[in-house]
Amino acid sequence: MLNAQLVDQLKAYLQHIKNNIVLSLALDNSAKSLELKQLAEQLDTLSSKISIQTNDTPDARVPSMTLSNEQGNQVAFAGIPLGHEFTSLVLALLHIGGHPTKVEADIAEQIKNLEGTFHFETYISLSCQNCPDVVQALNMMAAINPNIRHTMVDGALFQDEVDAKNIMAVPTVMLNDEVFSQGRISLTDIVSKIDTNAAKTQAKKLNAKKPYDVLIVGGGPAGASAAVYAARKGIRTGLVADKFGGQVMDTVGIENFISVKATEGPKLVASLEEHVKDYDVDIMTGQRATAVSQNGNIEVELENGAKLQSKSIILATGARWRQMNVPGETEYKGKGVAYCPHCDGPLFKQKDVAVIGGGNSGIEAAIDLAGIVNHVTVLEFDSTLRADDVLVKKAHSLNNITIVKNAQTTQVLGDGNKVTGLHYTDRVSGEEKQLNLSGIFVQIGLVPNSEFLQNTIDLTERGEIIVDGQGATSMPGVFAAGDVTNCAYKQIIIAMGSGASASLGAFDYLIRQSDNVAETKAA
Repeated sequence: MLNAQLVDQLKAYLQHIKNNIVLSLALDNSAKSLELKQLAEQLDTLSSKISIQTNDTPDARVPSMTLSNEQGNQVAFAGIPLGHEFTSLVLALLHIGGHPTKVEADIAEQIKNLEGTFHFETYISLSCQNCPDVVQALNMMAAINPNIRHTMVDGALFQDEVDAKNIMAVPTVMLNDEVFSQGRISLTDIVSKIDTNAAKTQAKKLNAKKPYDVLIVGGGPAGASAAVYAARKGIRTGLVADKFGGQVMDTVGIENFISVKATEGPKLVASLEEHVKDYDVDIMTGQRATAVSQNGNIEVELENGAKLQSKSIILATGARWRQMNVPGETEYKGKGVAYCPHCDGPLFKQKDVAVIGGGNSGIEAAIDLAGIVNHVTVLEFDSTLRADDVLVKKAHSLNNITIVKNAQTTQVLGDGNKVTGLHYTDRVSGEEKQLNLSGIFVQIGLVPNSEFLQNTIDLTERGEIIVDGQGATSMPGVFAAGDVTNCAYKQIIIAMGSGASASLGAFDYLIRQSDNVAETKAA
């Protein structure tokens, strides 16, 4: 199952296992059970610390593999943890086997001290690039605290279960049989959500931090680039963000990043994070900015009430998918209304879906979905498609894609639990029409994450931060970079360049101030 090169790499990793691990298999005579059995047997041959036994628990999912140790820590994989989840399996083996996690010491202590019993289940698709982050975060929690159990469930393999629970978006996390979260969520956010005192503790620690010379708000390509450029100047640099990556985490294929022929979003994000961590940057993730003000220093207020001080800041908060803003969209978000076809597409196998938008993103989504679903209807507001000609030709060549132009979506329909269809208006005839379908994938562009800056910094009508050639905004000492700005093109490489420009602009601003750059590399 695993090729020779992968086996050699895995064998080297598994040498770090300290504790005995038991792989408990729940199998039947299906092809997927045979596949999981073969994977487990390969793992068994690679480490003397690994053994296999049969899981005879009556309610065990089939096929599934549960990893456990003598200390009572346990994680499980319902399905075959390959594809994007193979790394999750390798890390689970290491952590259940006693190899230390990379969780920060204070967060690990917080997890260890959580009281109560927590049974998490994460429904994923193997094509979802966001899912492994959530799976790995919960697996690490289970490896730290034996009162926490976690099971990864491949939604495509357990379709009946997904349908019964109305799970129509991944990752969906259940805690003790109740919906806990949908979409990407960080380890810090998970802990904060179940530990009611976490926010206050974090706020107190953040409030105690000394002022920065440069504080970057945002962890995408622009923010990472700005952080590296600032830290290389030897000035006190901080980076505060919800998480690393931004939109790039949702990008499957990247083929226009100069010097790298092809990569994937999560791989690029991992490299960005690793590069930033090579420098003296105070990284604060799991935090969202809610306000920026100027009173001597520049102050950034966070969602948990904390306030960070800096002599200059760089706003790199990026953008998010634009919503249709029609009745039913919010109600059925995650219940048939989706924004990531690569993540959620497998949940709609052999069903009818719609894609809203005829640009490159929309037509690419339709082509990808056509190989999974029964039929795709593309609804384009304009009279012509805006996608590249090569994509349009490919879409027209597939017999299960229908393209409807001059179509204005007016309402999402549902039965209270999930999407059942949509209404749209023919903009030429004025006729109201209805499509019966199970899923709606919205691909109509981006909205800058700048709401918290209203009436503070000059924005365009679209909400983009207005910047000059050095990335300076209308507020002295405040710079901005990336997709949140009025830059002409929203591209990864352009965001990185603008991050560098804004960082150099901020440094130039600092050295021209009367008090110069005072504190450098302070704790």
